[in-house]
Amino acid sequence: MLSYPVRIALIAALGGFLFGFETVVISGAEKTLEGLWHLNSFWHGFTVASSLLGTIAGAILASIPAKKYGRKKVLQTIAIMFIVAAIGCASVSAWALFIFFRIIGGVAVGASSVVAPMYISEIAPAKLRGRLAGSFQVNIVAGIMIAFLTNYLLKDLGDNAWRWMFGVMLAPAVIFFILLRTIPESPRWLIINDRADQAIPVMQKIGEADVQGAIATIRKSLHEKKGAPGEHREPLFQRRYLKPILYAMLLAMFNQLSGINAILYYAPRIFEMAGFDKNDSFRQSVYVGAANLFFTLLAMTVIDKFGRKKLLIIGSVGMTVFLALTAYVFKQGAGGSNVLYYLIGFIAFFAFSQGAVIWVFISEIFPNSVRSQGGSLGGATHWVMAAIISWTFPIIVEGSKYGGYYSFVFYSVMMFLHLLFVWRVLPETKGRTLEEIQKELGIQ
Repeated sequence: MLSYPVRIALIAALGGFLFGFETVVISGAEKTLEGLWHLNSFWHGFTVASSLLGTIAGAILASIPAKKYGRKKVLQTIAIMFIVAAIGCASVSAWALFIFFRIIGGVAVGASSVVAPMYISEIAPAKLRGRLAGSFQVNIVAGIMIAFLTNYLLKDLGDNAWRWMFGVMLAPAVIFFILLRTIPESPRWLIINDRADQAIPVMQKIGEADVQGAIATIRKSLHEKKGAPGEHREPLFQRRYLKPILYAMLLAMFNQLSGINAILYYAPRIFEMAGFDKNDSFRQSVYVGAANLFFTLLAMTVIDKFGRKKLLIIGSVGMTVFLALTAYVFKQGAGGSNVLYYLIGFIAFFAFSQGAVIWVFISEIFPNSVRSQGGSLGGATHWVMAAIISWTFPIIVEGSKYGGYYSFVFYSVMMFLHLLFVWRVLPETKGRTLEEIQKELGIQ
């Protein structure tokens, strides 16, 4: 039977499943929608990336209600938004309404990318925090895998197959909402908001050995300006938080400069560019999703043993090589099975490193008083870059014979720079409490 902190962490992490499904499901419908609404490359890219505009807003704004109303209530609101998005995208026929509901789904994705890892990091014991916070990423890739699989299974249902692809999300969204009713509020949020008496039973249930000592440490770690009781106005943008701000923003930027979202959103199209037919293109996407899931699970078994930094270094080397090989194939003008092997290689190294680490690391490096704002900053940076990469990809590949080559060369170079950044700059956070990390970063 699962322990209490594991169980509630896994429930919160289900937001990641909906995150993964919502963002990638359009890969199976994007070509159909391009023809349905007669979209040129600019508006086609916008349609695919439209949900990412919502994710930017969700990531930026999530910290405000998460800080004021608590993590649990915001997670419940996110679940409702996923339900609305699933029903809306599956039922509308007008392009503008489709974009509207995709943006709603995007807001839910952006908010979940901030609040769910934040909640998990705050309830997880230090020795399990990497694996439990990483369970959010496991759920993301599981959602991606299921989206690719259901797209493949539903692709032959006729003109309305795309509606079924989007509608499938309704079931996990409802389950997520129901299960959220069973989890407690974050004890750190309760303590920060002068409700330590409510935090004590939660901390006891999650296995905190010295509850009063932990409460005292959390209170001591806060750097807040005076305000009304329970109201905390510590600004994020000040000199002492420069390191975590830079670490979060650069890691989030490099995550998307790998080209991961372009590859996932346009996977069937990329395989068609490499010479596969439609049926094979959808099937190869499932293989990519399966590799993503397998290597994310592998990373979760070692993240608290190897540490975040070592995984990122290993991944940087592998991603640089396989992206360069993919670029070479497109330069030669012949693809076939080699593209499949190279993209699976890239996905394997991405999942084992950046994919597994990003949400864990961002949720760890900000101190208690500004964790919600810091999480929003990291999430917003990630989604701004995701929108840029996803929007411009079809414009680049359709605008030049060598568009695929140029794209993958760029991604490969970015991953080499990422390697230098991780090796020379990024700190290790494994095995430390959130307050210890704060102290080691010099945030006093």
